Amino acid sequence: MSVWHQLFDFDDYGELLFLVRNSLVVGAALGLVGGLAGVFVAMRDLPFAVHGISELSFAGASAALLLGTNIVAGSIAGSLLAAGAIGVLGSRARDRNSVIGILMPFGLGLGVLFLALYKGRAANKFGLLTGQIVAVDTPQTTWLLATSAVVLTALVAMWRPLSFASADPDVAEARGVPVRGLSFAFMIVLGLAVALSVQVVGALLVLSLLITPAAAAARVTASPVLLPLLSVVLATASIEGGILLALGSSIPISPYVTTVSFALYVVCGAVGRYRTRRRGARRAVGAPA
Repeated sequence: MSVWHQLFDFDDYGELLFLVRNSLVVGAALGLVGGLAGVFVAMRDLPFAVHGISELSFAGASAALLLGTNIVAGSIAGSLLAAGAIGVLGSRARDRNSVIGILMPFGLGLGVLFLALYKGRAANKFGLLTGQIVAVDTPQTTWLLATSAVVLTALVAMWRPLSFASADPDVAEARGVPVRGLSFAFMIVLGLAVALSVQVVGALLVLSLLITPAAAAARVTASPVLLPLLSVVLATASIEGGILLALGSSIPISPYVTTVSFALYVVCGAVGRYRTRRRGARRAVGAPA
C-alpha cells in the first residue's frame, strides 16, 4: 500500500461517512466551544495551562479506561482537578506556570502508568493520546454534547465581565468586577473544554483547537464581534475538515486536524500581512508631502 493511499483513501467513502456521524456532531459542538474559549485563552495568555490540563485529562481518561468506567467522565474529572489546582494555587502568572510545570509530568506519568496496566486493545491506548475518528459512541456523544452545553452557557453568562477582566484586570477590579472569581470560573470552564477536545484529537494536540483558531482569527481582525465568530468558524473547519480527510485512512485523526488548523493559520497570517501593507500604502499616499 502506498503512502498516499494510507493518508487518503476514499474507497467506500459514503458507507464510512455513516460511521463517523457522532464524531461530526461532536466536532461541530467542539468547534463552537474551542473557538469561543480560545479567544480568552489568548487574551489571558493561557496556552501553557491548556497543555497542563490536557495531561491530567489524559490521566483521568486512562484511569477510566483501566477501571472500565466512562472515559468521558474520567477525562472531565482529570481536567477539573487540574483546572481547580491551577486556579487556586496559581493566581499570579509566575506561580501559575510553576503549578502547571509540576502538574504536567505528574499527569503524564499517571496516564502512562494506567495505560501500561491496561490489557485491552492497543488502539484504545493510542486514541487517548492522538484521537480516534470512530471512538465517539452514542453514550459518549450524549456526555460530550451535555458538557458542551454547560461550557457554552457559562461562557455566554460571563462573556462581558470576563472580557473586561481579561483586557484590563486592574481597572476591572477597581470597577467592582470579581476578577479572581471570574479567573477561577474560567479555569473550570477551560478544563471542561479541554476534556471535550481530548476525546476527539487526543491529549497531545488539544492546542490545535483551543489556541490556533483564535490566534489565526486575531491575525485578521481585532473586532470584539468578528474575532470570536471567525475563531469558531476556523475551529469548526479544522475539526470537521480533519475528520472528513481522515475518513477511511489508517492514520489517526489528529495529524489531519492539526494540518488543517495550521494551514488556516498560515492563510490568515498572509491575509493579515496583506491588509497591513495596504493600510500602510494608503497612509503613505495620503500623507502630506
